Amino acid sequence: MKKEKISENKIKKKLIILFFILILLFLFSTIFAILNSANNKIIYGVKINNINFSNKTENEAKNELNNIEENINNKIIKLKLGEYETEINLNIFEAVYNNDEAANEAYKIGRNNNIFLNNFTILKTVIFKENVNINKSYNKEILKEKINTINGELPNALEESKYYIEDDKLIITKGKSGNIVNENEFTNIIENELFKFNSNQEGNIIQIPVIEKNPEEINLQKIRDEIYREPQDAYITTNPTTVHPNVNGVDFAISMEEARQIISEEKEEYEIPLKITVAEKTLNDLGEDAFPDNLGDYTTRYDASNRNRSNNIALASNKIDGTIIMPGETFSYNQIVGKRTIEAGYKEAGAYAGGKVVQEVGGGICQVSSTLYNAVLYANLEIVERSNHYFETSYVDPGRDATVSWGTVDLKFKNNRTYPIKVEAISKNGVCKIAIKGIKEKDDCEIVIQSKITSIIKKETKYEIDNSVEEGKELVKQEGHDGCTSETTKIVRQNGAIISSDIISKDLYHALDKIILKKQ
Repeated sequence: MKKEKISENKIKKKLIILFFILILLFLFSTIFAILNSANNKIIYGVKINNINFSNKTENEAKNELNNIEENINNKIIKLKLGEYETEINLNIFEAVYNNDEAANEAYKIGRNNNIFLNNFTILKTVIFKENVNINKSYNKEILKEKINTINGELPNALEESKYYIEDDKLIITKGKSGNIVNENEFTNIIENELFKFNSNQEGNIIQIPVIEKNPEEINLQKIRDEIYREPQDAYITTNPTTVHPNVNGVDFAISMEEARQIISEEKEEYEIPLKITVAEKTLNDLGEDAFPDNLGDYTTRYDASNRNRSNNIALASNKIDGTIIMPGETFSYNQIVGKRTIEAGYKEAGAYAGGKVVQEVGGGICQVSSTLYNAVLYANLEIVERSNHYFETSYVDPGRDATVSWGTVDLKFKNNRTYPIKVEAISKNGVCKIAIKGIKEKDDCEIVIQSKITSIIKKETKYEIDNSVEEGKELVKQEGHDGCTSETTKIVRQNGAIISSDIISKDLYHALDKIILKKQ
């Protein structure tokens, strides 16, 4: 009996102690809740993305989270596989972090209208901690594009089978086994770098996870379905006016069984003959109906008595005359005109080469490219590639020329309009005229091109020794001319009002020295 009483007393004492502890905890949490609500700070034990934000104001939390986000977006990670290395700036993934929402959620913990609930929440948070996860996202399509880019650069990369059409042949290249990025593991790596705020791996090199994969089997039926076309004549519809280009028909010239027999051989490349059915009516056959409007034109003049140069200008003009550029297509002057050779009909004439005036096969054709360039500007087409001459030309103002050279420098422009366009070019009797024809659209504007010289570069006079010159006399070998810098502006007007005014080029033209011959 005595032992039982002692035991009961011990239990009573423990209960009393526990009671007082609970009372103290309640009082403490109540006081803490009151003080906490008064000081506008996040309560102790609250984390955001596993980072401690205790005793910070909501605005301080927002600012810190924004700083962390900025650091992440400025972070560059290094990736490696064998000898292959690459870098990725994390900002390309367009990650979005709802920092304000997370900071507000953290601040609201322990701030409820119910003080008893607050007490419980605060006590629980102090003991067990509370983590707020930031709602976040990123552009997964960009990640896929990046993976595809890396796949093409990897050592021993997987090569899928490919095909293309060349004239009347289908060329199929057989694929090869190789490495591809392990998409799941790579995605985890990127997400870890983007979303683990306390991660600090700056400067570390991450191994690219890869798997080996075999190329897909060549699917002849799929390829045939993709290339097959019925021939279609060119035609025009009205309301609204739409030009439909001609389409040549394409199909296998042999049976599927014969085609499968060809690719059954152990080869790296296969050729399958194609049947090309030419459309009966082309865009050119539609005549003016397809290209009724003058979108832009330009005229330059040349010395018709210089027969070689005149021949080259006429030949280049004939090459580009009648060229049709479909919407979205890019015109290449070098591709259309071709290599300038004696066999192609070109002759030697004056041209700029290596900073000098020389006799060159095809000399003079830059006048055609320069005339075309100006017509294209007035048609308000997109310039893809254009370069100025080393020296100033005589047939256009500075800033309005377009030099070309086979295999190096080209004039390219893109048909950025809704309908096909056509180049009309003619050069005879000392006049080179080029027009861009097509269909005018409602939003077409007036184009003004202005070019101005911004500085003059004076020519120098240089002497060369020539013992054939009479003693005491001098002979002018080259008159030379000054150089300059220029600035060209394109002004776009609609209904008389200027929509835009942009500098489209700043060009440098070197001075051509005057050269005088004299006896030593």
